[in-house]
Amino acid sequence: MRIGLIRHGRTEWNALGKIQGQTDTPLNEEGVRQAHALANRLLAEGQQWDGVVSSDLMRASETARIIASTLGIPQLPSDARLRERYFGVIEGTTEAERLAKWGANWRSADCGQESDLELRTRALSFVEDAMERYPGQNLLAVTHGSLLAQLLKGLCEELEDKPIGNMAFSIFERDDNRWRPLLHNCTLHLDQIQAESSKL
Repeated sequence: MRIGLIRHGRTEWNALGKIQGQTDTPLNEEGVRQAHALANRLLAEGQQWDGVVSSDLMRASETARIIASTLGIPQLPSDARLRERYFGVIEGTTEAERLAKWGANWRSADCGQESDLELRTRALSFVEDAMERYPGQNLLAVTHGSLLAQLLKGLCEELEDKPIGNMAFSIFERDDNRWRPLLHNCTLHLDQIQAESSKL
């Protein structure tokens, strides 16, 4: 089994630097273009993907819909376990607001957010279930940055820990009872968008 892990496309809150968490925000125009860019890359590469699943938040499900439509594969029922981390009262705040309210260590402040362990546990629960439900199939999963950071660590501790941008794409293959990374945090498909923007 292979699983392709995708962070959703850009939203207005991403552009403003606001923590989204489980607040349900849609893709903006750039995010839609980003989703099409990855979908077209996957189509051109020709690797078989049997279905795409996403969190039940709009920005992820919209990204999944674009990918499923372009590839002509099923968009499977959404899974709430793929939702972003719940950030409590931090949701909706900008970096400046977070620094003003909680200081430079706001990430470790007790603001009602899910812990790393809680987030990683539910993300890995999704993967374990997917292995049972879709044995031998190749599955795309569209989710969120903070969840992906924990899921990637859970699948392979040796992976480099680096920021996960919008529409970053990783591929893992199940091999000898472990997950092996084939691609990690790749955004090459966004280069065309940047090149086109520079011409305007």
